[in-house]
Amino acid sequence: MKCRSVALLISVATAVAAPDIAAAQPAAPEASASADAAKRADALVQKAGRLYSDGQYQDAEALLLMAWELNPTFDVAYNLGNTEYKLKKYKEAAQYLSFALRHWPLLKGVAKLRPRAEQWLAESRAQVGALKVSVTVAGAEVLVDGKNVGRAPLEGEVFVDPGEHRVEARHLDYEPSSQTVSVAKGGTAEVKLAITPVRSEAQASAGVKTEGGGSATGAGGVGPVAGPPAVPVEPQPPPEKRNWVPVIALGAASAVGLGVGLGMTVAGSNVLDDVHAQRQAIRDAGGHCKTPLASVVARCAELKNTGERVDTLGHVAGAAYVASGVLAAAALAYAFWPRDNAGAEGEPRVAITAHPLGAGAVVLGTW
Repeated sequence: MKCRSVALLISVATAVAAPDIAAAQPAAPEASASADAAKRADALVQKAGRLYSDGQYQDAEALLLMAWELNPTFDVAYNLGNTEYKLKKYKEAAQYLSFALRHWPLLKGVAKLRPRAEQWLAESRAQVGALKVSVTVAGAEVLVDGKNVGRAPLEGEVFVDPGEHRVEARHLDYEPSSQTVSVAKGGTAEVKLAITPVRSEAQASAGVKTEGGGSATGAGGVGPVAGPPAVPVEPQPPPEKRNWVPVIALGAASAVGLGVGLGMTVAGSNVLDDVHAQRQAIRDAGGHCKTPLASVVARCAELKNTGERVDTLGHVAGAAYVASGVLAAAALAYAFWPRDNAGAEGEPRVAITAHPLGAGAVVLGTW
């Protein structure tokens, strides 16, 4: 295929990739590119396509690598793999083309490009070696010849130049593990790395060696001096849930007291009107109650009884108001006052007192 034909394939891949392909295929493991980064990557791919068609493969490679950093997607990998193939960088070509094929979208617009990608991957793969790396712990960093190639589990093979290579797995909580393998051109080497958890200080001290080479806990040796036994710490019981029954009872009693007080106040007001009316009737009859005439004696007695009723209703209303306020204060104190569970002997108890001259409530308990 001529250069301009290959360049046309790159342009077609770029054109169809936006926007449908970008939405259909998964991003690289690191992160998906933002919309702005994807737009800038598309512009770089377009420029690289023109350079590729002019045979300026190195300049096209530089732009495509920048696009890959911005938006590591199928179309960028496809174009970059083609460019690396032209530069005879078969290791890189195989890496990018294999990525593109793993994430190839199910779209008719790019289906005709897949056979070319598969062919060039096979040709590149024949020139290099491949490593299939597996690590016992997911998330471990995998390095080949000191270069980070991803985290376990790796998505695909790692392509390397033929020869000997050192593969290593690292993890913050595990001891590193490494293996040196040799791979031939077109061959594949399987690498399995098992990493073990990092030993704690206590475990490490148990294996300390003496000057004679024996274990410190072996025969004739003096083992590590044990510290004082740890004092068991009794678990603290969870804080007791507050019992809301007293709050409800106190609130209800306060409401009843308030209602009684209002009722007594209204009744007292009505009776007071009767007092005024009776007093006015006595005056209209030309009498008074200090030294009542015989004609108004009965009326004065009735006026006295009515006045006593007013006083009684007023006292009862006052006592009801006082009781209502005390009960409301007790309910609020119980609901919001912090409690000290240590030494608590039981739930609070409320004692209510009432009499004609007043009322009160005593709350006994621990807060």
